[in-house]
Amino acid sequence: MAVESNGWEEERRSLLGRRISDLRLRIDDSPLQPLVRQLYDELGARGLVFRPPVYLSDQWGCPSGVPLIGVPFYLADPRLSRIEEEVAVEVEGAQDAMKFLRHEAGHAFNYAYRLYDRADWRATFGPYSRPYRERFRADPFSREYVRHILAWYAQKHPDEDFAESFAVWLTPERDWKAEYAGWGALRKLEYVERVMAEVGGEAPEAPIPRPEHLPVDAMHYTVAEHYTEAEMGIPIPDERHFDGDLRTIFPGGDGDEPAAAFLRGHRREVVRRIAYWTGEPTTVVRAFVDFLADRAGELGLRVGSLEASTLIELVAFGTAVVMNYRHTDAMGRASGEIRP
Repeated sequence: MAVESNGWEEERRSLLGRRISDLRLRIDDSPLQPLVRQLYDELGARGLVFRPPVYLSDQWGCPSGVPLIGVPFYLADPRLSRIEEEVAVEVEGAQDAMKFLRHEAGHAFNYAYRLYDRADWRATFGPYSRPYRERFRADPFSREYVRHILAWYAQKHPDEDFAESFAVWLTPERDWKAEYAGWGALRKLEYVERVMAEVGGEAPEAPIPRPEHLPVDAMHYTVAEHYTEAEMGIPIPDERHFDGDLRTIFPGGDGDEPAAAFLRGHRREVVRRIAYWTGEPTTVVRAFVDFLADRAGELGLRVGSLEASTLIELVAFGTAVVMNYRHTDAMGRASGEIRP
């Protein structure tokens, strides 16, 4: 076991130091190939002739207005996926990757057929011209939107609303008519079915351009630099800011488990739950949880409650902090041009 660990550490250091463009990554013969094939099979089963080109990029997404699907480069190599899991706490499995592919296919079909220019599209989903913001306020009680990927992602923008609706409609064996019966979201799913029957049997008129947003062969920076760029966290001007909250969550005494060890031991599940319910990237949440662990260690705090109740309180606290971070005015800035 130690030999394998040492061997991986050496390989990991080597990979982190290499430029992504030099890794010769490609979708063919990679773990992504059967997933792309499955997406195309699903489109064909729905009678759709368009096959959105899929390319390796720095993240999931469609360049705004361009019918291409960008897939994170690390999914093309199991070793890079392992690094992603270590840094970001989790990596997409086949099931989650298919969810993202279906979502991005929705964007691609919207752009390829310029559906967003149609009056009936705008009447159903809203104006495409609405400012696109990375952080948004969601109504968890709304029945006007489907649920597919992260929490309430369809509420982010009309373009995301369509992509999420398309993804739900496309998912094999998903009984969306029963699932969304009585919801306002049902009319959006019915719209997708109706408009795909109308346009999906013919190829888009406009030629599909080559990807311009960070295709893998243009990533002339190292794997380590990729994660350095992505490394960001919640700005905390005073490290003592959450000391009172930590003392409430961890009220234990000398005989109890150190809170820092508890936080690090449950880091993966805490980060995943907070990221899912808030929609914040796992890298941001991980940095916050690591900060809490370090601070709890400095304060000498210890776990004083049952493990389950402590985890519940910790996730609730973390979710509240991250959601408030997301909803501050400073976070309301318009984003760039990549549609996740």
